Amino acid sequence: MCSGGFAKCLGITLMPLAIVCVLCNILLFFPGGKPVDSEHITVEVWYFGGILGSGVLMIFPALVFLGLKNNDCCGCCGNESCGRRFAMLSSILFAGVGVLGAGYSVIVSSVAINHGPMCEVRNGTGTMWDTPFSNGDYLSNKSSWDECIKPDNMVSWHLSLFSVLLIMGLIQMALCAVQVVNGLLGALCGDCCGCCGGSDGN
Repeated sequence: MCSGGFAKCLGITLMPLAIVCVLCNILLFFPGGKPVDSEHITVEVWYFGGILGSGVLMIFPALVFLGLKNNDCCGCCGNESCGRRFAMLSSILFAGVGVLGAGYSVIVSSVAINHGPMCEVRNGTGTMWDTPFSNGDYLSNKSSWDECIKPDNMVSWHLSLFSVLLIMGLIQMALCAVQVVNGLLGALCGDCCGCCGGSDGN
């Protein structure tokens, strides 16, 4: 497979991953699937790891990768292979943007999973909103999840969505890293189309 065709496959894969990350981040604004006051939303949700990092910043590299297969610009000697080499080289920069965006999402998700969700907990005779899990121990002690009274299933909601963001971010980072290697090979070897000037025998 030509490097441009392989990059297109990566772009096709990154697009749905970016959409999933955006949706997960949006769902996190509705703890337990219910609307709550903004001050009751876990602070890491407001960092927009899924919307900005694995979403918006991932759209740009995905679109660039999708367009590499059909790139026919002439870079030198009137030969399209040189234009494609330059395009493959420039794709490395966009892949770097994708790695940074996905890395940001991974960091935010990791911190959010460690801190746990904000939920309603018992406070003497009443209840209050708080973050009862501050050291990540709740991950190995499922019985402690009962400390969260409301919203219903808040811990599993928080953990599931941020885990998806974490996994999707790691996959995105891996795919963008693969494109860095693919881009280097495409820039050095061409897109299976020969060297500059090869088409006219010079």
